[in-house]
Amino acid sequence: MGRGGDGGLLPSEAPEVLPAVAVATAAVEDESVNLKKRKSLMATDFFWSETDEPHATRRKQILAAHPEIRDLFGSDPWALPQIVAVVLLQTWTASCMQEVGWPILLALSYCFGAILNHNLFLAIHELSHNLAFSTPIYNRFLGLFANLPISIPMSITFQKYHLEHHRFQGVEGFDMDIPSYAEGHVVTNIFMKVLWVICQLFFYALRPLFLNPKTPGLWEVSNFVAQFGFDAALVYFFGWKSLVYLVLSTFLGGGMHPVAGHFIAEHYVFMEGQETYSYYGPLNLVTWNVGYHVEHHDFPRIPGCKLYRVRQIAPEFYDHLASHSSWTHVIYKYITDPTVGPFSRTVRKSNVITKTD
Repeated sequence: MGRGGDGGLLPSEAPEVLPAVAVATAAVEDESVNLKKRKSLMATDFFWSETDEPHATRRKQILAAHPEIRDLFGSDPWALPQIVAVVLLQTWTASCMQEVGWPILLALSYCFGAILNHNLFLAIHELSHNLAFSTPIYNRFLGLFANLPISIPMSITFQKYHLEHHRFQGVEGFDMDIPSYAEGHVVTNIFMKVLWVICQLFFYALRPLFLNPKTPGLWEVSNFVAQFGFDAALVYFFGWKSLVYLVLSTFLGGGMHPVAGHFIAEHYVFMEGQETYSYYGPLNLVTWNVGYHVEHHDFPRIPGCKLYRVRQIAPEFYDHLASHSSWTHVIYKYITDPTVGPFSRTVRKSNVITKTD
């Protein structure tokens, strides 16, 4: 049926409309146009929620229906050899860079090194949940080792802020995964979005230092000493290009790169009412299954290598949720969709939170 119930008649065939009805119809049409305009504009504030984050409740419901999921809790026995292999491979690759031309070095950093360093970044994510060893201190030491090719000390600091991201998901002032208001007000067009995506690793790393600084302790000092000692040794034995390769691998792998799409895919609101999203594509193979992100937040004590089993066991809790099929498309959509930006996050005040692990 045509607009206004005219049955799709041509203008010349439409019946005469009373003035009052015409005014009312025009008002409705104007409101419809205004609504469409509002929906086409980028949000100027976050999506505010008055409820607790959803995963604690989901965890209880899923375990009540499928208690066998508890059997998946524990450590990943293959984490140690995987991390050692990637660290050695990336360090060896860096040592070969001295005689390589700059164009080839840049290409290798983006196409190869970026994947390895992002793999190590996500290995540190696993270790922050103590998923390599049952003894926490062993995970910390392995985190220091995994950090070495990343070339910037971050493993200890990351653990502190990441565990708060789980305990206080979306909570203003606690969850440093949420962009700042400054980012939201500045990143408002395609050019700024591109720049933000390229530099998102810097925002990710520096944001907590400004918004929720923490006093460094002995572990942070150990992280700095081990990292800068490794960097200095690398330069001494293999030259500056080896370190440049590692720094570029970290920077490029955390920016405009397919494996970095998970930064946006995980919690940016692409469907109103859902604040965490999974990705079930092939890049999970090199990213410790971090794409299974709803499953990870539901059960942070399950290692990445077993997260796929959660969805297999309890499909009724996951199959109806929106998910991403491509991290590359997520980056593209973030940049080009005028309604998506740094404010596309669900945020809550601290008075509605319940601590979760």
